[in-house]
Amino acid sequence: MTKLIEKESDFSKMVNARLSRRGFLIGTAAAGAGAFLTLNPVAQAMSGMMEYSLLNFTAVPTSTSDNIIVPKGYSTSNLMSWGDPILPNAPAFNANGQQDSKAQTMQFGDNTDGMSIFPVSNDRAILAVNNEYTNYKHLFDHQGKAMTADDVKKAQAAVGITIVEIVKKNGQWALDQQGKANRRITANTEMEVTGPAAGHDLLKTKADLTGKKVLGTFNNCANGETPWGTYLTCEENFNGFFGSEQDVALTDDHKRYGVKAVQSKYQWHNFDERFDLSKNPTEPNRHGWVVEIDPNDPTSTPLKRTALGRFKHENAALMVNDDGHVVVYLGDDERGEHLYKFVSKDKYQKGNNAANRNLLEEGTLYVAKFGMEKDKLEGEGQWLELTYGKNGLTKANGFNSQAEVMIFARRAATQVGATTMDRPEWVAIHPDKKHVFCTLTNNKNRGVKAGQDVEGPNPRAENHYGQIVRWSPTKHDHTSDTFQWDLYLIAGNPTVHQGNLYAGSDNINKDNMFNSPDGIGFDKAGRLWIQTDGNYSNEGDFAGQGNNQMLCGDPETGEVRRFLTGPIGCEITGLTFSEDQKTMFVGVQHPSAHYPHGGDSKPRSTIVMITKDDGGIIGS
Repeated sequence: MTKLIEKESDFSKMVNARLSRRGFLIGTAAAGAGAFLTLNPVAQAMSGMMEYSLLNFTAVPTSTSDNIIVPKGYSTSNLMSWGDPILPNAPAFNANGQQDSKAQTMQFGDNTDGMSIFPVSNDRAILAVNNEYTNYKHLFDHQGKAMTADDVKKAQAAVGITIVEIVKKNGQWALDQQGKANRRITANTEMEVTGPAAGHDLLKTKADLTGKKVLGTFNNCANGETPWGTYLTCEENFNGFFGSEQDVALTDDHKRYGVKAVQSKYQWHNFDERFDLSKNPTEPNRHGWVVEIDPNDPTSTPLKRTALGRFKHENAALMVNDDGHVVVYLGDDERGEHLYKFVSKDKYQKGNNAANRNLLEEGTLYVAKFGMEKDKLEGEGQWLELTYGKNGLTKANGFNSQAEVMIFARRAATQVGATTMDRPEWVAIHPDKKHVFCTLTNNKNRGVKAGQDVEGPNPRAENHYGQIVRWSPTKHDHTSDTFQWDLYLIAGNPTVHQGNLYAGSDNINKDNMFNSPDGIGFDKAGRLWIQTDGNYSNEGDFAGQGNNQMLCGDPETGEVRRFLTGPIGCEITGLTFSEDQKTMFVGVQHPSAHYPHGGDSKPRSTIVMITKDDGGIIGS
């Protein structure tokens, strides 16, 4: 509980000792970061200085069981699992691993990840879901050991995006298999390239001499949505689908993105020459983008938005700034990579979606540089512009155009001096539009590899627990090139470590500890939901932390409670709410035992619905 505050203080006065970081108050004057958010407008409207709490549920303990556990007073049900039919006349899922590629094109894809809901009416909505990758152990009866051309097509159909209509009947949401918007977007769906890299020679292939028509999207991690009703899906570890059995002279840029001329575990290059680096060395440049999709029109062509840069995208957190410019925050999920921001050239026009749908085609991309002082966990930062001809992005430094700056955004970020981060994953914008949060999942290389200093928002060497950084743009203007930052929390294990940062920040204790924060998102009330994708061994540094989980945090007080624990081996990922906030949709990715059906059944990634037994708002 915390007392309501009447107005927001200056950021520099918001450092609060109650959230001081363990070890930094010993022998140093540095105090840790504290609350710098005011309560949401609804809370502010409440009278006087009454007690108020966002977190109104009883926390659940850690678990190592093969099921979903939620607080007392809540219930779960399954919306759909990998292989469930989503189109008319689609075959039912068959666990024998012998269904062909055509069946998979009509079924829910594998390994659900980021997702968004687009309301149609009070009892109908469209759900867009990423299907990140697929597990050959379960997809095929031969477990990937006897691949055929159709097997590759089946694997390509198991990834991408699933779009379905859902309907509410008797208070419960369910899949409508006859929905007109239902659609599978896969690794073979035709897409259009837009923005500065469209048509560049580095995007041209033998099959596409224009450099503007790309087949497919895959390894789609998290997501975003726009106020003009489109879905943003983000391409992450695309490099793993490319390979070659021949020696190929790859460039340093190939290597920076993890592209290797070796036998890929997915084996696509053995049957589809598009993925053979010896035949199509530029094909990887056509992936690693944010893709914009119209979920309402199943005939629409997805658009790869190259103005948002090419890297291993986690999600795309979009908002309309007070001046009308659209701002998108983007994390590059790899150890030692960077945090980005895109600002549109043109402004959002309410009610003019025809114009708004071009807003992500042109704009300016920036990368973050965090100002750091020794032993301080807060400071100032700067957004560095990634525009050809500026900040050393010139021919002399290997850049010949704005297209090349976007295609090789990682190299551009290094050139301008961006801060290397501990795997920037999901970014979430607080409903007040003044504060932004980003999960930094972990980084075993921190302090080991040159250029990854142990300081600032990345304060631990060989970081295996992760942290959440937050920032406020100067004057709350998201187009500003400066910001103030601190750490909302540092994950850790206070039962194993004491007196140092590996125990975690003071808002982490034995009852809410976790590792590797990954997915995050706010609900309308301002609760911060935190999902994990970390070490579930439950031993050593991770003793007592159990399976992956979802927690809920109050950004104003720093309080964190565990809301959900997942089944064995899974990642908890993907988060969206029904319009009335009374149903939460959560993804269970790559369970490893027998979830969701138990017994000897095959594990299947699943979208779970969570409701409150009294019909109330989740978390209230």
